[in-house]
Amino acid sequence: MSTSKDTRRVPRLAVWKFASCDGCQLTLLDCEDELLSLAVKVEIAYFLEASSAVGRGPYDLSLVEGSITTPEDLERIQHVRRVSKHLVTIGACATAGGIQALRNFADVKEFASVVYARPDYVATLEHSTPISAHVPVDFELRGCPIDKRQLLEVISAFLAGRRPVVPPHSVCVECKARGNVCVMVAHGTPCLGPVTQAGCGALCPAFNRGCYGCFGPMERPNVGALNRQLRELGMSTPELVRVYRTFNATEEPFRQASERAEEAGGRE
Repeated sequence: MSTSKDTRRVPRLAVWKFASCDGCQLTLLDCEDELLSLAVKVEIAYFLEASSAVGRGPYDLSLVEGSITTPEDLERIQHVRRVSKHLVTIGACATAGGIQALRNFADVKEFASVVYARPDYVATLEHSTPISAHVPVDFELRGCPIDKRQLLEVISAFLAGRRPVVPPHSVCVECKARGNVCVMVAHGTPCLGPVTQAGCGALCPAFNRGCYGCFGPMERPNVGALNRQLRELGMSTPELVRVYRTFNATEEPFRQASERAEEAGGRE
């Protein structure tokens, strides 16, 4: 009978927050039963949303929520990258700059003067940028917030040493799979489903609401064709610009779609 001990090291997981609402971290906590199973397979070494215990790096996998918006963020993300074997960004703030990236289309000093009594006390960057703009990222998990099934797939994939399997197709495919009636065709409701990456389970269309683009652009979206359709449904130029400038406003296809809408509106 062997008396040797299993000396295999348990992988260490860290979860970090930058400029964000914490919703994607809460998605991990909402895993509940799955989180208990996960805790058996990994050491959750750093996760301030869940515990005040702080385990020092290095970490095998870091999940990063939030965008880079301050000078301190720039320094801290470099540290996170140094102590992380793998770094995965979770949520629209980390992958696209988030709703706070609307500052990128305006003057952040003007915003600060309206919001803060003493804006000179506030140290902020002119732009809100995704994590990938500053350090190498091993995988980006989109969503506002992320989907817990996709999150568990990503964690499992990195623990197993494989590439995560996340669908690149549009929300329209999820609508078909769910048996939803197309809200745009049947009801004339503006919807970003044709250009938005799947992941939410077509939640909004299931309740007769148009997709808001929470998961960002799908692979090779045809935003020009959708823009023409949305205009036929009666959307004005300001409405068309606004529909793209939400959670993923700086993602290249959405940014281009909003800017082209503005240009077309200027010629009207």
